[in-house]
Amino acid sequence: MQIRLATTGQGWDSRGSVATLGNLDGVHRGHQAILAQARHKADSLGVASIAVVFEPQPREFFAPNDAPARLTRLKEKCHALAGLVDGVQVLRFNGALAAQQPEAFVEHWLVRELGVKHLVVGDDFRFGARRAGDYSLLQRMGVDAGFDVERTREVLHKGRRISSTWVRQALGANDLALAESLLGRPYQMLGRVGYGMQLARTLGSPTANLRINRKVSPLKGVFAVRVDAPSAGLVDVPGVANLGSRPSIPDRDMALEVHLFDVDADLYGHELRVRFIHALRPEQTFAGLDALKHQIHLDHQAARAALAHPTDTL
Repeated sequence: MQIRLATTGQGWDSRGSVATLGNLDGVHRGHQAILAQARHKADSLGVASIAVVFEPQPREFFAPNDAPARLTRLKEKCHALAGLVDGVQVLRFNGALAAQQPEAFVEHWLVRELGVKHLVVGDDFRFGARRAGDYSLLQRMGVDAGFDVERTREVLHKGRRISSTWVRQALGANDLALAESLLGRPYQMLGRVGYGMQLARTLGSPTANLRINRKVSPLKGVFAVRVDAPSAGLVDVPGVANLGSRPSIPDRDMALEVHLFDVDADLYGHELRVRFIHALRPEQTFAGLDALKHQIHLDHQAARAALAHPTDTL
């Protein structure tokens, strides 16, 4: 899968493309259905299927302090899109793009850069300055520019439309089973292992400290997890993870700390994929290190039990 950042004059393929546009945050089952539509059409036309995403997401640009927690950082999003489309076009959402008239956006990005032959969007898709561009405008411009526009099919779960907002709500409630049903896979994060405070090692529970580059997270707490580290030769390793601001420790930056069961390996510099399987407990503050050490022991027991019996409800 090709990934391209927003530049001019590069073009994707002289044959053209089938594209879909949006934030695609989480790449949930609703997004997957849209992407399947695009890929099916692209295969029938013999062209590339392209997902066009915005970075940062528009709400993060306009209201950075009020934007919802991201389900997927850009790298995680591209990882989830692999295999679903042939390429990802990343458009840098800045003042210039926000002010671009919808007609200019279509002419530059869809026609000139992507050579769109077919476009898959939702009925409520809006774009361009003041969100003036819509499905009807795309249809009208497509007649002259030579591309067709297709509406997306709504994907429901138990009668409700699947959305990124619903996934966030499920994660915020630590309902990992519902989140997995909406996503079509366990919720996961990617991060590279860096150096931490080494405190967990002194407590008898060494952890891999992952750089997750997030100001806010859609979920917090202690979880039973499964971890992949392909570059270290580790696949589906069980473990326990703490995700949050670590209230018992002075360093309050958002952090993901993972202890892998029965693994003794140097993971510094390796990228880990952490899949959240069971929620064990919320973050808590402890009176001292002895109390924290005791709770860590209990967390390990609970995580092992949860992962040994995945169908049980804790």
